[in-house]
Amino acid sequence: MAAESNPSSSDDPGPPPQLVGVAIIELEHISLASASASTITPPFSFTKLLSFTGPGILMSTAFLDPGNLEGDLQAGAIAGYSLLWLLFWATAMGCLIQVTAARVGVVTGKGLAEVCREEYAPWARVVLWGMVEVAVVAADIQEVIGTAIGVQILSRGVVPLWASVVITAVDCFAFLFLENYGVRKLEASLAALVATMAAAFAWMFIDARPSGEKLLVGVLVPKLSSRTIQQAVGFVGCVITPHNVFLHSALVQSREIDRNRTGQIQEAINYFSIESALALLVSFMINLFVTTIFAKGFYDTEQANSVGLNNAGQYLEEKYGGGALPILYLWGIGLLAAGQSSTITGTYAGQFIMGGFLNLRLKQWLRAIITRSFAIVPTMIVAIAFNRTESAMDILNEWLNVVQSMQIPFALIPLFTVVSKKQVMGVFRIGPIIERVAWIIVALVMIINVYVLYDFFMNQVTGFISGFFFFLATTAYAAFILYLMSHDGALPSTWLKPTLSRWLSYIDSKLIKPYELLESQSSRVNMLGSAPLGAASSSSTADKFFGFHGFSAS
Repeated sequence: MAAESNPSSSDDPGPPPQLVGVAIIELEHISLASASASTITPPFSFTKLLSFTGPGILMSTAFLDPGNLEGDLQAGAIAGYSLLWLLFWATAMGCLIQVTAARVGVVTGKGLAEVCREEYAPWARVVLWGMVEVAVVAADIQEVIGTAIGVQILSRGVVPLWASVVITAVDCFAFLFLENYGVRKLEASLAALVATMAAAFAWMFIDARPSGEKLLVGVLVPKLSSRTIQQAVGFVGCVITPHNVFLHSALVQSREIDRNRTGQIQEAINYFSIESALALLVSFMINLFVTTIFAKGFYDTEQANSVGLNNAGQYLEEKYGGGALPILYLWGIGLLAAGQSSTITGTYAGQFIMGGFLNLRLKQWLRAIITRSFAIVPTMIVAIAFNRTESAMDILNEWLNVVQSMQIPFALIPLFTVVSKKQVMGVFRIGPIIERVAWIIVALVMIINVYVLYDFFMNQVTGFISGFFFFLATTAYAAFILYLMSHDGALPSTWLKPTLSRWLSYIDSKLIKPYELLESQSSRVNMLGSAPLGAASSSSTADKFFGFHGFSAS
């Protein structure tokens, strides 16, 4: 009876084999459906777009800093409407760069500075951090002084420049304090500043009444002359801001993304790309307003070559007069909003850059004080030293523009290196066409830098000693750029290598082969064995060149 009531497990037939098979098939279907769902990008939603809106607004303020506004007004005064097409394409180029930076942040979950810390050797990342920090300080000097000039205009000169610099530093911390109540509060405050800029400069644009026909022709028809080449270089240099690339890759991490689901990653990339494009469209319109206002008022006039950020308000008041809201105060409000917003994002960028490269783990308020001090101390020194004449401020601005322009490769080369690596980006690495466009942008920046260096050397470097140190600095600068470009497959060798191989083969056939033939005949030693003369040397020369770490032989 016991056996009947408690049958052994060996006598238990278990579930039928058909049921087991069905269960396995169902489990496979569930796992396949789950995997398929994780790769599907959810449909577009305006509500979801709003939830991703914010990082692009903070990023766009770097396109509207006082340095950019000075570039705009000088381009308008000297070149008229003729460089508006370049403003458009420079902004489009900047959009591609910023979208790429956001892509790195979304996919890796790290800022570009953190990725660089992992990708480069310790000495290289310290040098890279130093270069980017120099760009942050140079940009911050322009931003703080621009804000201070806005304070001076609105106070009718009662507040001196050095005091305005202190006020700017203090209220910058006040804005950053908003982050303690959530990053969305900080994003909203920056959006309000951008809206203030847009309203002020749009009002000035309407008051100035520029020519619609000339504006349209300027945007659509490319035109460049030797007289306007310096302003053209300034346009491109102002739009691409090195610290902004590092900032945007860090800002996008403020949104929650499940990085185990490729569909959610692609969704975030799409929304951040749309948001960045819309924010930069607004920045383009503001820059367009400023350029056309000064094109209408000062092109082909005696003041064209003397107008600058420091005296622009005075010139505008003399040209356009008062009104319901005097144009001088509109300019002051716009300049103050531009300087304040870009100063906040500059401080924010400094925190991410220093923390990422040096792996700092400090409290946010302490990190803000350290990074702010890096810029505010030299800014106050500069404000006191150069606040003597308008020409001194213009010379300072030219030097700062040169410094920032020279730092651009140290943001773009690491960015395009990382975003092209499958080991880092996986399926989200950029395609070959975008990769080529990206490196064309880098080449364009290099050409601009060569021009800037040449112009700087011809106008500023005098004497043997200064020339010698300039040569050493330029050599070290070029060597570090070559290191970055050769590091870990940075360049797209699949399309670069064939071209360079042809050049090396030509050099081989014209120089190396005749020399080796001569040497072989004189020593009567066949150095190449049974191989055809010059064949081994030709391949070895190319291999030596492509022996840089990262170039593949295929």
